[in-house]
Amino acid sequence: MDTGLRRRGGRFVFLAAGIVSAVTLASAPAHTTGIAREGDPPGALPPPPVASVGPVIPALPAAPADKAPVEKAPAFGAYLDYGPRGVARMSELSEWLGGAELRVGHTYLPGDRWSNIEGAPRFLEAWAAWRKEKDDRLFVLNVPMLERNEEGVSDREVAGLLRQGAAGRFDHHFRVLAERLVDLGVPDTVIVPGWEMNGTTYTHRCGPDPESWKKYWNRIVTTMRSVAGQRFRFDFTPNRGRDAVPWTQCYPGDDVVDIIGMDSYDQPRGMSFDEQVEEPFGLQDHVDFAAAHKKPISYPEWGLFRNGDNEEYMRRMLKWMDEKKPLYNTVTDYCPHGVWQCKANPGASAVYRDLLSGRDSTPTVPSVPTVPTVPTEPVAPPECSPLALGDWVEYWLGGKLCLRFDWWQGTRRS
Repeated sequence: MDTGLRRRGGRFVFLAAGIVSAVTLASAPAHTTGIAREGDPPGALPPPPVASVGPVIPALPAAPADKAPVEKAPAFGAYLDYGPRGVARMSELSEWLGGAELRVGHTYLPGDRWSNIEGAPRFLEAWAAWRKEKDDRLFVLNVPMLERNEEGVSDREVAGLLRQGAAGRFDHHFRVLAERLVDLGVPDTVIVPGWEMNGTTYTHRCGPDPESWKKYWNRIVTTMRSVAGQRFRFDFTPNRGRDAVPWTQCYPGDDVVDIIGMDSYDQPRGMSFDEQVEEPFGLQDHVDFAAAHKKPISYPEWGLFRNGDNEEYMRRMLKWMDEKKPLYNTVTDYCPHGVWQCKANPGASAVYRDLLSGRDSTPTVPSVPTVPTVPTEPVAPPECSPLALGDWVEYWLGGKLCLRFDWWQGTRRS
């Protein structure tokens, strides 16, 4: 969805000629599984017991309620920042949620140039280390399909680039990325190529040439699957709703899609949650489409937006995901969408914290109340103008720097 906003990481303040100017750190791009190849899918029931011959033995008494096994909850996490700072904040968010187990780490490769889409090793190292700490964690990586991904490239040029991609012109970039992920020990990464392809925000959009887009997706998946040792899963993730084109027109086929995701924010203004469920190409159509194609679902991006601090949306969306059991979900945790790093949504934040606090994959026991953790550097992205400082400077800063348009107000927002 073309929201006009961009993900931003931390925020800096500097003094120049007596003027206080705020500079923001841009993190990831704007808005905007498949069934495992080995073993049973998540949530599969055990095989029925085999009847035995012999005397009937009375069944053992049922285990006490506090000892009863608990079904493993769907994996969840949050987008907290696109670089190592996001990894560091995972434990802080978990503490704020009373020790809840955050099993999903989610980030985005920069789409400015091919060298970044190939996944610079030092960018991915922290995420790979986090993933490998526990066997049941998921690392979700959004991958742009074309460079200059947020530079307003025309439909005509996009169509030409998609045709080049469909012909194999860019295969080598994705081979490099796949090899780097395998070498870093994360061959099971969930890859989200060309997210929100049904919108207009990104150069990797589908609308200018859907047939070439689908062929290009096929080449990307085939290329990355050809790398020895890989176990990637590929997540097809449109915006909720029709947007510029119906997302079903972009679906590249069951053989190259493992998960069918959806990015779903609380918008447009005035739309109720029921309408978000029932609209064409909305939440219910997403679930039904995935079921028809025998694919699990996911919600890589979701959160508050046009309807402000909407407690009902937060409560209903969490209930929806509990009922539909996506493979994973990651809330977008920065303003205006977030719950922990955004102070503008206290009501919805309280709902999120109340419903997810202490959630784990094992039976829970009452925990000792802890002092709430607050982010050390809350993210509140203002409208700003990016400053071109070069790849290496941006890497060490953790993203691009942006000059706020409202610097003359002379105050720093928290």
